[in-house]
Amino acid sequence: MRTTSAIHSLYISTHDHPFKNFIVIAGLKYPTSTKLINGVSSSPSMSLDFLVTENALQVQPDIEPECKDIRPNEPDQQTKHMAYLWCKEFLHGAWKSIDEDDFQITVIRGGLSNSLFLCALPEEAGVGDEPRNVLLRLYGAILQMSCNKGESRQSNKIDFQGAEAMVLESVMFAILAERQLGPKLYGIFPQGRLEQYIPSRKLNTEELRIPSISAEIAEKIARFHQMRMPFNKEPKWLFGTMKKYMSQVQRLTFTRETHLRKFTCLMSHNLPQEMESLRCLLESTPSPVVFCHNDLQEGNILLLSGHDDTDKQKLMLIDFEYSSYNYRGFDIGNFFCEWMYDYNCDTSPFFKASTNNYPTKDEQMYFIKTYLSESDSGLENLSDEDQQKLREDMLVEINRFALASHFFWGLWSMIQAKISTIEFGYLDYAMARFSAYFELKKKLGV
Repeated sequence: MRTTSAIHSLYISTHDHPFKNFIVIAGLKYPTSTKLINGVSSSPSMSLDFLVTENALQVQPDIEPECKDIRPNEPDQQTKHMAYLWCKEFLHGAWKSIDEDDFQITVIRGGLSNSLFLCALPEEAGVGDEPRNVLLRLYGAILQMSCNKGESRQSNKIDFQGAEAMVLESVMFAILAERQLGPKLYGIFPQGRLEQYIPSRKLNTEELRIPSISAEIAEKIARFHQMRMPFNKEPKWLFGTMKKYMSQVQRLTFTRETHLRKFTCLMSHNLPQEMESLRCLLESTPSPVVFCHNDLQEGNILLLSGHDDTDKQKLMLIDFEYSSYNYRGFDIGNFFCEWMYDYNCDTSPFFKASTNNYPTKDEQMYFIKTYLSESDSGLENLSDEDQQKLREDMLVEINRFALASHFFWGLWSMIQAKISTIEFGYLDYAMARFSAYFELKKKLGV
């Protein structure tokens, strides 16, 4: 997910979800969150059931949220001590002999459901092949869902599914690290893990259309889609999540006039019927089921430090926690949609939507050509005419699934308007996404 500007040179992954109230992590009180909104990360989770519950919609009253960063700059002593022990036990070289008084640890601001820390050796410590800096991630929201009081059977279900999601995420991270497709994994334990520190910065929205960057992203996505992973290969994620979101949206109520007016406008579109129409369209649209990232946007693509514009491998995809088997068209269509949205805005509604920034046909075809060159080994055996037909078919596929991206995040944002404590124009964002949905639908003639 996306990161804040305060952590430019640091790889972090903050996949959180604002469907719960406050949780306690490492002795601190944290609100939950997801998709990068005004510098805060958020996204749908791999384990669908525990994210949206009856109790969740009762967490936040319909009032103006008070948004405060309540995290200190330094961790508490217990967290610092445990971090020191984990680094000493899981890392090698100088980490084995470091005194606790010399151990350096600072809070990384930006993660809301995970607690993030930068652990470092003192400057005077000599190092060999051991890392001088590592990222410590302490799990929070998923493993502590039981703080949301409710019927005990439901709480047990939430705890089990939360733990299951964390196991899947840990397996995912380990596999991708081993294949050198993600940051290295230095240590894993029940409370969290130690990850590689990567000097880098996230891309800006406008950089997505730079040809060299677009081409490298296409290559990396193609390789990602070719992976064989030990997960359920049925494409249940997309409409399984949207069905749950729709159920929650239909139970939402707002009392504040501005919210009520926008919500009423959104519901006037008969969204359940529209979602069924979208499902029928996509079922008739061929799209390979591949291992998808499911959250391709500029905040999840790092520009590595020390690389210039001439380097062909200067990017790294991050934040794979919500990857799953899904339709290829959604992954790329979602990426194209993100060209239109800039979340780094300091004034309400804290995002800018520019529909004119959606990639042109030429830009899309450039991306598709690069993608197919990387993913289809038999492409060169086809005639020029057949290759062009393949690209044109994929263009139709991607743009139809881009409709699903708008619909998905539109529903998501409607729920956030009721649940989240983050200061962001969620209903404005939902209106922007559904407006783009209907505009694209009309343009496609479907």
